Amino acid sequence: MIIGIILVSGLAAGIWYKEQARSQNSSFSRGGTPSVIVAVVSRQNVRHEVEALGTIKSRESVVVSAKVTEKVEQVHFRDGQQVNAGDLLVTLRSGEQKAKMRAAKANLKEQQREYKRIEGLVRRNTIASSELDKLFTDIEIARAVLAQNQAELEARFIQAPFAGVLGFRQISPGALLTPGTVITTLDDLVKVKLDFTVPEQFIGQLRLGSVIEGGVAAFPDRLFAGSVTGIDSRVNPLTRAIVVRAEINNPKLLLRPGMLMTLSLIVEQRQGLVVPEEALVPRQRDNYLFVVNRENIVEQRLVEVGFRSRGEAEILSGVAEGEHIITRGIQRVRPGQAVETRTGERFSYQEAG
Repeated sequence: MIIGIILVSGLAAGIWYKEQARSQNSSFSRGGTPSVIVAVVSRQNVRHEVEALGTIKSRESVVVSAKVTEKVEQVHFRDGQQVNAGDLLVTLRSGEQKAKMRAAKANLKEQQREYKRIEGLVRRNTIASSELDKLFTDIEIARAVLAQNQAELEARFIQAPFAGVLGFRQISPGALLTPGTVITTLDDLVKVKLDFTVPEQFIGQLRLGSVIEGGVAAFPDRLFAGSVTGIDSRVNPLTRAIVVRAEINNPKLLLRPGMLMTLSLIVEQRQGLVVPEEALVPRQRDNYLFVVNRENIVEQRLVEVGFRSRGEAEILSGVAEGEHIITRGIQRVRPGQAVETRTGERFSYQEAG
């Protein structure tokens, strides 16, 4: 009986161990060779980015106001209307100025006629030439009065100084305007400015024309791209940061002044060898990769790491393009050991060479 119990127990233990072995097929092959997940060293675009927050501003922005004190005769725009440069926005009462213009034109013509009459008399030596000088002065004064009246008349017709989008209308017909009274706002939004700060340690890497990419909360699925157009001449002594300005094309007018943008400033971009960051094995100040060669033997390589970004790392030296590196199962292998490989989900498997 005792012998039978021992045999049954041994059989049960054997079955349990067999089931455990089957459940570990993802880690080991049937022959006991470790199974690891590998990725291929690939050549990709790599870039050094500086993350920042920026505020969007209009390329051109102005508060439209009156230059003179006068009543509003007619308003020619709507809230949020797009206008072109020179479009008429507001007409003020101008009857008095038009009358002054007519009088100034008539006076100028009279002075010019008198000048021609006296000029003929001077030719015949009937009158002294000094009279011509006096009349010439009178003509110049008449022209100045006409120009002044013309400017006063033009000030009664308020126009858009540039193309853009108008804000809300702040006045009504019949209202008395005074110099500085806000009529509306005008913003050029076809291209917008983006001001953001960068820590002073990156000043040496800032370049005009550098690419920026960013997004705003209003459009979470859209990426907006632009380029650096200006770098401030001073570093803020309190924050130790410098203001950088970029411009972004905005043909659909999605970006508006005051928006907050989360952006990446690309200070350097190049082609390089890229591996998943999880494949790196750090030891003190060094980094290693476990490479699987053509004979499926593990090799440990000392590598030099460049840029890191979003779970990826650039390798400057130590591996070649197309080599297979272990991303998972590193803790179960050692250099010189034979392994079986499987391809990871993040990187597609390619044959070396």
